[in-house]
Amino acid sequence: MPSEARPESLTGLHTFPRLLLNHARSRPDAPAMREKYLGIWQTLSWAEVAVRVRALACGLAELGFRRGDNLAIIGDNRPHLYMMMSAAQALGGVPVPLYQDAVANEMLFVMQDAGICFAVVEDQEQVDKLLEIMPQVGTLEHIIYDDARGMRHYTQPFLHDIQELIEMGRIHDRNHPDVFDNEVSKGHHDDVSVMLYTSGTTGKPKGVCQTHAAFISAAQGGVQVDRMSGDGDILSYLPMAWVGDHLFSYAQALVAGFTINCPESAETVMTDLREIGPTYYFAPPRVFESLLTSVMIRMEDAGKVKQKLFHYFMGVAKRCGGAILDGKPVGVSDRLMYWLGNVLIYGPLRNVLGMSRIRVAYTAGAAIGPELFGFFRSIGINLKQLYGQTETCAYVCLQPDGQVKSDTVGAPAPSVEIRIADNGEVLVKGPMLLKGYYKRPDATAESINAEGYFMTGDAGFLDADGHLKIIDRAKDVGKLSSGAMFAPNYIENKLKFFQHIKEVVCFGHERDMVCAFINIDVGAVGNWAERRGIAYSGYTDLAGKPEVLDLIRECVEKINADLVHDAMVADSQIHRFLVLHKELDPDDDELTRTRKVRRNFVAEKYGVLIDALYGGKSSQFIETEVKFEEGRRGKVSADLKIIDVKTFPVVKKAA
Repeated sequence: MPSEARPESLTGLHTFPRLLLNHARSRPDAPAMREKYLGIWQTLSWAEVAVRVRALACGLAELGFRRGDNLAIIGDNRPHLYMMMSAAQALGGVPVPLYQDAVANEMLFVMQDAGICFAVVEDQEQVDKLLEIMPQVGTLEHIIYDDARGMRHYTQPFLHDIQELIEMGRIHDRNHPDVFDNEVSKGHHDDVSVMLYTSGTTGKPKGVCQTHAAFISAAQGGVQVDRMSGDGDILSYLPMAWVGDHLFSYAQALVAGFTINCPESAETVMTDLREIGPTYYFAPPRVFESLLTSVMIRMEDAGKVKQKLFHYFMGVAKRCGGAILDGKPVGVSDRLMYWLGNVLIYGPLRNVLGMSRIRVAYTAGAAIGPELFGFFRSIGINLKQLYGQTETCAYVCLQPDGQVKSDTVGAPAPSVEIRIADNGEVLVKGPMLLKGYYKRPDATAESINAEGYFMTGDAGFLDADGHLKIIDRAKDVGKLSSGAMFAPNYIENKLKFFQHIKEVVCFGHERDMVCAFINIDVGAVGNWAERRGIAYSGYTDLAGKPEVLDLIRECVEKINADLVHDAMVADSQIHRFLVLHKELDPDDDELTRTRKVRRNFVAEKYGVLIDALYGGKSSQFIETEVKFEEGRRGKVSADLKIIDVKTFPVVKKAA
C-alpha cells in the first residue's frame, strides 16, 4: 500500500480524517466525489481522495501550517476545497469557510477575527478580494488557489497553485513519511473541527467553534433516522460557509460514505441536478418555492389538454399522495388513479425537477407553506423539515418517516433534549452543542444557561405529539399597544407562501396596528403581468403598477382572513402595506448572506416609509442608494403608493 493511504496506525473513528481514511481502506474504489468540469463529470474514489488529502496536508505542513492554525476556505463547492478541510483537520488545524459572494470588506472582519494565516480560494476573483484586504490582515501568510485561469501574471511569492501544493506535499511526504499519520493520530474528538461564523443579523458575526464529536454525532443521528447509506448521492451547491452544507455535504458524507457531487457553476445547478439525480437533497424553502413557480409558469404555457390533465391529477395527488407516501391506507380507486397520475404527470415532473431518485429531501432555515410542502410530498418526493442552528450543527429536530407534519419542524433528534422556558424560548441540550464562540467567552456564557441548555433565541412550543412548532425569534416577538401578541416572522412567512411575494418585513411592536413592506417576486409577477398585457421596464416600474398592487392586496387580505382563526395572532392582521421600489439585497446590507432580514437596519434605513405607513399618508417619495455587484453605486427612486387593506373582526371565544 502506498505511504499516502496507511490507516493501520490509526485507532477509532472519532475525527473526520480518520473517517476518511477508513473509507479509503474499506471501500477504496467507491465514488467519494464528483465534479463537473467542461461539461464532463469527473469521479474521484475514496482512495484517490485520501491520497490527495494526504498530499495537501503535507503541502500545508511544508508551508508552515501547524496545529491550531486557522485556514480560510472561500469559493463555490469544489472537491479540492472540501479536501482542504480534511487536510487542515488532519494537521490539527481549523477550516474557516467564508461566503463566496461576500465582498472584500465583508470578509475582512472574519479574516481579522479568526487570525487567518492561510487561505485556500477557488479562483482569481477570490484571490483579488484577499489581495485587496491583505494589508489589513497582518496574520495572512499564504493564499492557495484551485483554478489557475487568469493567474498567469500574478507573481507574488505567497500565492500558490493547488497543484503545486500537491506536488510539494508529495515530496514532503517522501522525506517525512510519518508526519501525516502522526498528526492524524494526535487528533481528538474534542478538538475544534470547524469554525462557522453566524450571519450577524443583530451585530458582528461570531465564530462558532464546533468539535469533531459534535458534528459526527449530528451526522450519525441524521444517518440513523433516514437510513442513509454509502450508495447515495448529494448535489452540493449551497454555500460551504453555511452550517447546513457542512452537515449534509461534509459530515454526513464522511459518516455514511455517500458521494458528494459538485455542480459546474451556480447557473448549471438545475441541469446538473437532473443529470446526477441525487438520492438526498436539501434546499431552503425559497428554492422549493422557485421550483414550484417554474412548474406553474410552464403549465400556463402548455396546451389546454395538458393543463386539464395536470390539474385533474394534481387533485388526485392532493387527495391521497401524501397518505400513499406515508404508507397509510388508501382506497383502491384512488391508488389506481394515483398510479396513472404517476405515469402521466408525477413521474415526468419529478424527472424534470431532477428528483426521480430522491429518497429523502429536507428543507430548513425558514417556514415553508403547507401548500408548497404538500405539493412536493403529494407527487412522491419525501420532503421533510428539520430545525437547528449553527451552534447546534443544524441538528435539533428531525421528521422520521410516518411522522411528517407541515406545521412543525419535527421531533427531537436522537440524543437531543428540548425544553421550553417560561418565556416560550426553545432550549436545547445534546452532544451537538458548540464548544464556544471564538475569543468570546462572554457570548458563550450568555448562550448556555446554568443547566447546560443552549438558548436558541426562538419562541415555540411542543404539540401533543412532542413535535416542535416555532412561532418566531424570541427577541422579535412583541406586543401591540393593545397588549396582543405580535409575532412578525409568523405573519411574514404566511405572506411569503404566495408565489408572487418574495420578501416581507412587518412592523407593529408597541403600535396600534400592523403594517408591512413587501418585495414582489419579479419572475412570478413579471410572468403574470405579461399574460395580461401589462408592459413594464423593470422591477421598480412593475412594483408600482396599480394591477400589481391590487394583486398583492388580495394576498394580504387572504392572510388577514386566515389570521382571524388563530387566536394567538388574530389581532396582528395587516392594516396597511407598500411594495418597496427595490429588492432587499445582501449587497446593500439589508439581508444577511443567508438571506435573513436585518430587521433593525431595514427599519432605520426606511424610517421615512414607516412614518408614512403610520402617519396615514397615501404615498411617499423615496430615493435609495444601491450597490451593484461590480462595485458601482447608483440610486433608485419612486413615489410609493400606500395601500389600505381589509381586516376582519376578531371573534373572542367565550370563557
